[in-house]
Amino acid sequence: MKILNKARGSKHILIALLLSVAVFTSCEDLLTEKPQSVAAETFYNTTAEVESALYAVYQQIKNRNGITGQLGAQLEAYSDYIVNRGSYLVLSDFQGLNSTNIGRTDEGWRLFYLAIRNANLVIANTPNGKNISGTDKARLIAEAKFLRAYCYFWLVRNWNGVPIRTELNIAEPNVKRSTADQVYTLILADLTDAETNLPAVQRLGGRATSWAAKAALAEVYFTRNQYDLARTKSLEIINGNQFSLEPVATTADFAKLFGPGYSTKKEDIWSLRMANQAGFGNYLASFFGAGATRLQGAGNFTAMYTDFQVVSFIKNWDKNDLRYSYSLFAFPLGFGSATTMVFKKVADPAATADDAASNPFHVYRLADILLLFAEADARVNNGPTTAALEALNQVHRRAYGYVATAPSIVDFKLADYSTVTAFTDLVIKERGYETINETKRWLDLKRLGNTELRARIRAAFNKNVADKHLFWPIPNAEITSNLALDPTKDQNPGY
Repeated sequence: MKILNKARGSKHILIALLLSVAVFTSCEDLLTEKPQSVAAETFYNTTAEVESALYAVYQQIKNRNGITGQLGAQLEAYSDYIVNRGSYLVLSDFQGLNSTNIGRTDEGWRLFYLAIRNANLVIANTPNGKNISGTDKARLIAEAKFLRAYCYFWLVRNWNGVPIRTELNIAEPNVKRSTADQVYTLILADLTDAETNLPAVQRLGGRATSWAAKAALAEVYFTRNQYDLARTKSLEIINGNQFSLEPVATTADFAKLFGPGYSTKKEDIWSLRMANQAGFGNYLASFFGAGATRLQGAGNFTAMYTDFQVVSFIKNWDKNDLRYSYSLFAFPLGFGSATTMVFKKVADPAATADDAASNPFHVYRLADILLLFAEADARVNNGPTTAALEALNQVHRRAYGYVATAPSIVDFKLADYSTVTAFTDLVIKERGYETINETKRWLDLKRLGNTELRARIRAAFNKNVADKHLFWPIPNAEITSNLALDPTKDQNPGY
């Protein structure tokens, strides 16, 4: 399947909708219409038809070779708490990609642009729908724009500037590479539209909402170091009182949030729902653990593990933190160390295939937003405030089994972290413990700037991060088929 339909000048665009949509065990996610090839003038005429087209976007995002699987594992491999092995071992050198891992990022690129293409078709054709209300049109287009923005956000952070393909140039195969700033302009415009026109609650779980758009805007601003805007948007979510941290009293209680299966959680702002069905589950779960542990029913690859004596991030983690015992499992892997540990935060013993874990893929949780607000607020005020401290403490209290909203004996004290540097370092550490194995750590460190990123990796592993390791290569297929790209000037450094 090509990234873009190259047909030109046709009055009617023939649309190859990839609607091999997941049939989840929950009846709410069942989609019975699965058209394989339809013409624009005979499709997109009812709300149900456009809903079907939107599922084609979600399905590419949830593909086993994308963020919920192979590509997500690639990002996890860069984390300062991971030890890699096998084909991922080379990533531990932080010197860029070999041919095997380039193939994986190439596939991620293809999937993102396929999802973008499908979103563009919804945006282009929905306005002409004959039997769709104006309100529904605005909602459906906003959802497509949200998903398009989400894909471009992944692209720009991992490849830097990329070709911008929208509904306006959907039939054009040759699209120049835009700058990162231009990509972010589109992302912000799409998310602003989504925030305005998406409902606060969707009829089906796992679908984007206006709250998800607010969370995405907060993260985009955060990534861009626009801390005042990130603070404002995250505060809207916190003060909206629509979400609360999942109560935890024992280690096992974290399974209510991260474990297999899904029921609506008050903490969940937006997650990708996965199913206990081969091809439609959380493939990322298979990269952690070890086959002998049977943490994953179908077995693990043992591609990534850690060591509680060697890896400082793990060694310094307070063992009384319930997240520690929920996320990690001491297991001798026979790799020359008796202190190895496997990850079990994302595991489904009932999975019958490597891509059949039903653990949700959390994109935005209230815990993320509280920690984002805490750091942004401190940076805006050049030091921690009581509001920033309280946001941090809510997540920290929950981690130790205390009520999140009540003072506890594990609370951090303002006097101990009175400078902006001391406080933000504390929040960044807490974010790492809170979001371990959620594909967030490398991007979190990366937004701090290359100097700090390199310092943190050097402190963790005594390794130097090469320039070519900061961005993945533009796929050769894109370079050769897109005549608007210069093979020399438009390739990322080192490739």
